[in-house]
Amino acid sequence: MTATLTHIPGNVSLAELEVLYWDSPAITLDPACRPGVEAAAAVIAKAAALGDPVYGINTGFGKLANTTIAPGDTTALQRNLILSHCCGVGAPLPEKIVRLIMALKLLSLGRGASGVGLELIDLLTAMLAKGITPVVPGQGSVGASGDLAPLAHMTAPMLGEGEASYQGQIMTGGAALKAAGLQHIVLGPKEGLAMINGTQVSTALALAGLFETWRCAVGAIVTGALSTDAIMGSAAPFRPEVQALRGHQGQIDVGLALRALIDGSEIREAHRSDDERVQDPYCIRCQPQVMGACLDVLRFTARTLEVEANAVTDNPLVFTEDGTIVSGGNFHAEPVALAADQIALAIAEVGAIAQRRVALLVDPAMSFGLPAFLSPNPGLNSGFMIAEVTTAALMAENKQMASPCSVDSTPTSANQEDHVSMAAHAARRLLPMAENLANIIGVELLVAAQGVEFRAPLETSKALAKVIARLREDVAPLGDDRVLAPDMAAATRLVHTESMVMSVEPAALPNL
Repeated sequence: MTATLTHIPGNVSLAELEVLYWDSPAITLDPACRPGVEAAAAVIAKAAALGDPVYGINTGFGKLANTTIAPGDTTALQRNLILSHCCGVGAPLPEKIVRLIMALKLLSLGRGASGVGLELIDLLTAMLAKGITPVVPGQGSVGASGDLAPLAHMTAPMLGEGEASYQGQIMTGGAALKAAGLQHIVLGPKEGLAMINGTQVSTALALAGLFETWRCAVGAIVTGALSTDAIMGSAAPFRPEVQALRGHQGQIDVGLALRALIDGSEIREAHRSDDERVQDPYCIRCQPQVMGACLDVLRFTARTLEVEANAVTDNPLVFTEDGTIVSGGNFHAEPVALAADQIALAIAEVGAIAQRRVALLVDPAMSFGLPAFLSPNPGLNSGFMIAEVTTAALMAENKQMASPCSVDSTPTSANQEDHVSMAAHAARRLLPMAENLANIIGVELLVAAQGVEFRAPLETSKALAKVIARLREDVAPLGDDRVLAPDMAAATRLVHTESMVMSVEPAALPNL
């Protein structure tokens, strides 16, 4: 873990959110937020003392909101809320994701509109600092009213309940706190509701999917340039004048990046004249249009998720200016669900066009002189034949998973919560989809590098030569058939870690 970072609630940038995801640091909130937190908690305490029915303080929840709770039972009310909502199922979310969820919850509570006490915020901060990570099952949220079940599992260890990971071991929440020298808390009025109302699970999963997908998309621009040179494709469709006439920023950026990557290639210069082909297939020629549209979608969703990560999304909300407590609907994760659906579509499309380039390179009828399946001795050897089939399978999986989740609302909680977002699983599918995409891009890296090497003695550009050189540090060229799974895994790691992208000039590539 990196050093502890200090953040101002409501003012966390996308770049800072990336650090929270990739590095999983401990965080603290800017001390300037503490008076606002205390003021909101005082409003809640006053309402609880007066005894008038206020949702979430001295009433039941959801369909039971009309049930008034006796003053002596309000502490049990909040504890029961957490315990009863620990209904998640499925594989636990990765610790990296849970730590991001915890950080996002802190940022939301720190806005001073939730009414929680500083003791709760301080314990959550300490758990991040000491590496106590709640065990949070991944399934069970419909994305309204908040990510109830998974956030309850996140909160339970703070009460000494549930399970948590500490120093590599799974133990009860109480045992984890004790081992780390921390004490569990007793929830005050509204604190349990503030913890489980909110979109932090959906938002964390969507941010993770966004960041992983962006790495893959930028990697696909690099491998797309490599495939273009391997196929002896034309760079003319990438001219900036072509993209300017369309006007979309993503398309402009991709066109510039492709030209910069290919610039100086001897392979490109060798077929400027006397080339029998008039046009390249769309998977080569239309890269700026397809990849650019995907970049634009990812950038749009990035802005949405940046806003959501800084938002207060629990209910009711506390307004310290006039001392009011207002029930609203900020817990409804529709913005996150729609963003996740769009990210899923972008993943599917980046993978679809990359897969077609892989298929193009292994097909001797289309590859402009390259040997069948990029084997130096095809027939006796099958080369990359089945690696291409694997990319087709992964592409198909992603297409099927890209179907929108946000349109599939269903009523819950005895029809009180009659429209829900389905944001949690809309976002949760993004990580396996991004993993599929990384594998597709990894295979393209292998076949495109092999294709360029078959063009010797002609050399590719200096930028793309660096990409091949980085690959060859981990994977040798394919001669006679061998087990390819390790090669594919190594190439995929280069995509995941940005090692392939960092081998070229990063300034030539688009930024999120």
